[in-house]
Amino acid sequence: MKSYIAKPNEIEKKWYVVDADGKTLGRLSTQIASILRGKHKPEFTPHVDTGDFVIVVNAEKVVLTGKKLDQSFHTHYTGHPGGLRRIPLRRILAEKPEQLIYSSVRGMLPKNKLGRKMLKKLKVYAGPTHKHEAQQPEALDI
Repeated sequence: MKSYIAKPNEIEKKWYVVDADGKTLGRLSTQIASILRGKHKPEFTPHVDTGDFVIVVNAEKVVLTGKKLDQSFHTHYTGHPGGLRRIPLRRILAEKPEQLIYSSVRGMLPKNKLGRKMLKKLKVYAGPTHKHEAQQPEALDI
């Protein structure tokens, strides 16, 4: 008996909406990354994008445990000498809460072309509304 290999044109993509209100960042991000990869489906194939679309609302109300808001930083390099920038999570959560969830999920996906394709299926919004009603997303309780 041969192993099943999913073909890209046979995969049915669903849309899910997740409410981040009161959810812990890491636990929420792992569930979202799993759905984006397609690990929840029986036809999961590692080298094929079998995942679904995920819409995250209320990103501004996500919770970080302990002292992470003050002690953890997001670091990026501008490309110039002395251009290493460290931004505390408290400031990111106040200014761009979408980036916090986006970068957290990005770190949990494969670091290749397939991972970048999966990340395009993640839509994050700071408030309770989103603009994907036409796709009729179903609510996902995490």
